Amino acid sequence: MADILYTYKDQVYVNLTNKCDCACTFCIRSHRDSVGDADTLWHRTDPTLEEVTAALDAFDFTGYGELVYCGYGEPTCALDILVKSAEYAKKKYGVRIRINTNGLANLYHGRDVIPELAEVADCISISLNAPTAEEYMAVTRPQFDDAFEGMLEFAKGCAKVIEDVRFTVVDVLPKEDIEASRALADSMGIGLRVRHYA
Repeated sequence: MADILYTYKDQVYVNLTNKCDCACTFCIRSHRDSVGDADTLWHRTDPTLEEVTAALDAFDFTGYGELVYCGYGEPTCALDILVKSAEYAKKKYGVRIRINTNGLANLYHGRDVIPELAEVADCISISLNAPTAEEYMAVTRPQFDDAFEGMLEFAKGCAKVIEDVRFTVVDVLPKEDIEASRALADSMGIGLRVRHYA
């Protein structure tokens, strides 16, 4: 069975699902089977809520202040389990909740899911990936034709109700694309973090 929780550097992550509505050209899961201290992050079947809460209960959170929903899939594809397990973790262990997402949850579910995320998320980190729709579609290869616009709308909606919302790009982008991404993020009043591609 794949690891549900794993640690990387000084953080603990929840590997909730292997489902994803993108096929990013740089995605780490196309190169290796795990990250951090996980044996494998490939689930045979995605974990149930009971399995996720059992993994939380078996983990020693001493020294860990944040729980990050990020694994080998898009965590919002398992929205119900994400919300319920995050609520459980906050109440029982007092951890801060961050959700690393592609920002396509509203398109995937066909409705506005931001209010549900806002109930549990202290931080939403959204993969911007590219500064223009054309580049975004080429790099991210999403299931939705309007994915770039949908992701930006999702970010705007999150920023209205969640205190810490940020965009990320990976440092494999050309410098000019990173700067253009920063300008786009700034124009929306949202911070940008440049992640090192491990």
